[in-house]
Amino acid sequence: MRKAPSFDSRYEAASGFAEKIAADGAYCTACIRAFDSDEKHSADEVFLEQNGRFHDHIADGAALDALLAELVFSLDRLTAEVSADLDSFRGLTMREKMAGWTSRQRMWRMYTERVREAPVIERLLDLLVKSDALARLITTQRAALIDRHKAAEHNLVSIVEHRRRLVDSIDIARLRMKELNAKALTTQGRIGVYGNRAHWEQMEAERRALKAEAERISAEELEMRDDSQRRERFISLFQAFVDATNSQIAARNVLLYKLMIDVEERLIIYQAQVDTDRPGMKARIKPEFFPDIAAPISLFEKGMLVAQDLERRKGRAALEVARRLPAYAEPSPEAPGAPLIDTARRPFRISLRFLRS
Repeated sequence: MRKAPSFDSRYEAASGFAEKIAADGAYCTACIRAFDSDEKHSADEVFLEQNGRFHDHIADGAALDALLAELVFSLDRLTAEVSADLDSFRGLTMREKMAGWTSRQRMWRMYTERVREAPVIERLLDLLVKSDALARLITTQRAALIDRHKAAEHNLVSIVEHRRRLVDSIDIARLRMKELNAKALTTQGRIGVYGNRAHWEQMEAERRALKAEAERISAEELEMRDDSQRRERFISLFQAFVDATNSQIAARNVLLYKLMIDVEERLIIYQAQVDTDRPGMKARIKPEFFPDIAAPISLFEKGMLVAQDLERRKGRAALEVARRLPAYAEPSPEAPGAPLIDTARRPFRISLRFLRS
């Protein structure tokens, strides 16, 4: 069985990937913004180039969504491992029981020392450091996506409105051509019937002028129709980019929501441990130390975090992630190509047994 990469290596990969995607997203946004500024931006050969780059960017965005989800769920699994280790402290070891035969005071002293020497506190603090870094990455990405979406959507609306006016102009041109051709036909029918030769020559000149004007408008209509069809292709491409960006924002929202609930769980576990640990340990967790997960830490400082209802909210958050990222709905590590992180962890079960009396 292959070993999953460490959180740090995966986080570095996600950060680098996010920088590349940001550059590609800026290129796509610039293409949409510059579309109406120069005719060359709507040329057919430009479409072929942009079509490939836009769809590569959309695929990369979906891949980053999955990578961030794996990071969130990897921390969730590490939290479950810490919780399980704490649960093991509920019992006494054989050595501690044997010491209790002669001195119960020594037995509990040995138990307390074992609990204190266990690296649970450091592991929880490390999880909070990782949670803060991941929250910062997701929040930064979300803010950039929102700006990108706003700019792209604004420019896309202008392009769509331009095409709509173009379609209206095409309809007007077709009506005008129909009117001119009808007049030319009527004039042609009057030649040789009414008036004298001079009058006929005048009507022929009018007929030719009407036909020339109709042909000129027809050429303009053809050009406008080609421009409209070109714009339609680009609009479909730009709309796909805007929709994908919006989807990525939604993915960041649910991942951040789940991450913050998971941070609450880590803080509750930490609180349960420091209540029986060395004094002053609680001071190691302050909002200024973890600015990107400051909201749940503020609740922790005020003693407002409780374990009740946490399992239900964790389950709801995981379902939201699964809905937004279907690959995480029914993960199966044994199946080929399945995520390395088991995101299900057996229907959202939280192991907080060590909190029970």
